[in-house]
Order: sequence, then structure tokens, then C-alpha cells
Amino acid sequence: MPSQFSEFISRYAEVAQRNNSIDPAEYQRYDAKRGLRNEDGTGVLVGLTEIGDVHGYLIDERERVPDEGRLLYRGYNVKDLVQGFQDDRRFGFEEVAYLLVLGGLPTKEQLSEFRSLLGKLRTLPDRFVEDSILRFPSHDIMNKLARSVLVAYSFDDNPDDLSIPNVVRQTLELIARFPLMAAHGYQAKNHYYDGQSLFIHAPDPELSTAENLLQMIRADQQYTALEAETLDLALVLHAEHGGGNNSAFTVHVVSSAGTDTYSAIAAAIGSLKGSKHGGAALRVHGMLEDLKANVSDWSDEEEVSAYLRRLLKREAYDGSGLIYGMGHAVYTLSDPRAVVLREKAAELASDKGFQKEYRLLKLVERVTPNVVSMVKGRQMTIAPNVDFYSGFVYRMLNIPTELYTPVFAIARIAGWSAHRLEELISGGRIIRPAYKSIAPRRRYVPLVDR
Repeated sequence: MPSQFSEFISRYAEVAQRNNSIDPAEYQRYDAKRGLRNEDGTGVLVGLTEIGDVHGYLIDERERVPDEGRLLYRGYNVKDLVQGFQDDRRFGFEEVAYLLVLGGLPTKEQLSEFRSLLGKLRTLPDRFVEDSILRFPSHDIMNKLARSVLVAYSFDDNPDDLSIPNVVRQTLELIARFPLMAAHGYQAKNHYYDGQSLFIHAPDPELSTAENLLQMIRADQQYTALEAETLDLALVLHAEHGGGNNSAFTVHVVSSAGTDTYSAIAAAIGSLKGSKHGGAALRVHGMLEDLKANVSDWSDEEEVSAYLRRLLKREAYDGSGLIYGMGHAVYTLSDPRAVVLREKAAELASDKGFQKEYRLLKLVERVTPNVVSMVKGRQMTIAPNVDFYSGFVYRMLNIPTELYTPVFAIARIAGWSAHRLEELISGGRIIRPAYKSIAPRRRYVPLVDR
């Protein structure tokens, strides 16, 4: 930015800061639900859904009582879904995508047909990669993914038709294409920004979503069965999380306005990119790297606890005062996704020689509740969320950090698409919550008198 503009920007920023600050007491005065949250932290009920259900606590005498976490997809416990496809030794993401979008578990024949269809759709329009992805690379893959989705609008012969058959067609195409958009976007960034060799690997229609992603981001295209199984599990666990999470709610809000599929999904990607939503795994990774660099003995409970105390007091890592990956807005005693992923992480850590780091994570998980309670001065119930282990899993899979959040999006496109269909079919009204203006009335002053 030219130096002559810096002074203006700095001054304008001060004015903007001053004129957009609302006293927190005003929110209490008007009982405004900041963040669509009630005073006790629970979410304001603004809609109904049959897609996902998140349970983390009970309400007794108007107070939250901690409870073991549960996550349901279309009424099915995620743990049961995982157990089912793992017992059969097959990949689960495609089955879960079918369940979320179409509402029921597929038969063997239906699943085979669905997988085959995704395989055939797992391609991009002619010159899409060259003209859109490679010609305009981005250092941020989430931004590139959003731009790729919006560009796909231009290649659709019928992009604005909101009929359900057309939206279902767009849905399946996006579920199939997301891994390509993310993988090719990463390769472009790796080449044009980081000076590395450029690898553009074609997808294999016979492979699962997890297998295709691994072979497209790796120069040698090689992966093990355990690696693919672990990534597939991560995709399943990130595919949906109820209608109230920020990106799913974004889909409902934007879809209720009657816009096209590509605009709605691009908006959801923008939401997921935020550090308070989909960017959490990356922050867990950074925090753990800082911990390892500043704690000499990873098995020393007191030394690890001392580091966590510094985190909470804003004296370590990024100064946020947060232990990333610990705690959740809904889950209390446990995050069922973290419970399931932790087991697979242990298996992968043993296979790849990451046992020492896995034990460190377990130690952090064990001591955090006591550390938080001591620092905050009150007993706290806190458990690891899925991001606490997903970042570790991605590191063991040698997935670049730039792809941590895009992997989340590759999974969540299934849930977003289901919520879009639900809004179009059952919503019926544009979502428009109320905002109360508390600005004082002012008389207009002519320019000459100001």
C-alpha cells in the first residue's frame, strides 16, 4: 500500500472502531441473543431438521447437566455407522453421503450404483484446471475452493434452476468434484507460491473419495490401506454436525433467499474457513508444535501442566488464552467424534512411529480439566473435541497443513448439500432475524455547517 494511503487507512480504522462499538450492557438490556445464543450458552431454536442431531448435555431445573456426547446422522448413531462399515472392511464416506443427502441407508446395490455415479462425476469441465485453477492460483486453498465452486456456475447449462432434480444433480457433482478442486488448488499453490514441482494427477473413478484425495496430493500417488481407512473415517466424522453450526446455518440462510447452489456452497466455504469454525484443527497443530518446542520432557505431567497454565494466562503460543482442541460449544463429557478418531489415531501412530506424540496428546487430554479448573477458580467439565485429534491424524498422513480445512470441506459438502435440499423443500420463508437499532436520533446538518 502506498505510504500516502496508510495514514488515511489508520485514521479511518480508528473512526470505524469508535463508531461501531456497542456497550455489552445494551445486549442485556434488550435481551438480544448475541450469536443466537441464550444466556446459558445454549442455542436459540430457529429451525427444525432431520439431518443431524448433536447431543452434549441435559437440561435439569433450567441448568445444563453434562452428559456423554452423541452425534446422529438421520437418526443413526455415528458410532454404529462407523462400526458397520469398519466391520465390513469397506470405506464409509460414500455411504454416509448417500444417507445424508437422500435420507436413508442404501442397499448393497444402491451403494454400488451411488459410488459408480460419483466416480463418473469425479471430473472437471474441459480446461477448468488450466484456465481457472492453474492460471489463478491462491496461497489459501479455501479461497481457491470457493472460487472454483463459483466458476463451476459458469460451466453449468442450468445453474439457477431450483427444482429438486436439478439441485440433486448439482449436489452430486459438487460432492464428486470437491476433492479435485482442493487437490489441484493445493498443487497450484505448491508450485506457483512455493516453487515446488507441479503434479496434476487424474482421479480414478474406481477409488473412494479418501483414496483419490491421497493419490492426487502425493507426487508418487502411493498410500497404504490404513492411511486411506483413517482419512475415510475423518471424512465420515466431519460430514455433518446439525443445522446450527455456523456453515450449515449459512447454507440455510443463503438458500432461503432463493439463490443458486454454487453461491450457497461458496458462502458455506467462507464460513468454514474461519478460525472459530473449520480452522480449529490447524490451530491445534500449531499449539502442539509450540508445546513440543517449549517442553523438554513430554512425559512430565507437571511440565506439561505448567505450559497449559501459561496458555490459559495468554503467556504462550498465540496469546489467545485458549487450549485449542479442548472443549466444545455443545459437547461436555465427551465428543463422540474425538472418541472414535482417537482409537484410529492410536493405530496409525503405532504404524508410523508416532507413539511418543500420541502419549503427549493423551497427557494433555488428561491434565487439561484440572489445569483449567485451577486457573479459572471453579470446577470445569472439559473434554477433547474432534479437532484435537484430527490435526494429529492429518500430520501422520503427511497431509499439508494448507489442506487441513479443505479436507473438512470435502467431508462437509455432504451435510451442506443435505441442509440446502431441506431448506428448499421445507423452509419456505427467507430467514430474517431482527436487529434493534439503538442509535440516537440526529438532525441532518448541512455540509457548510459541519
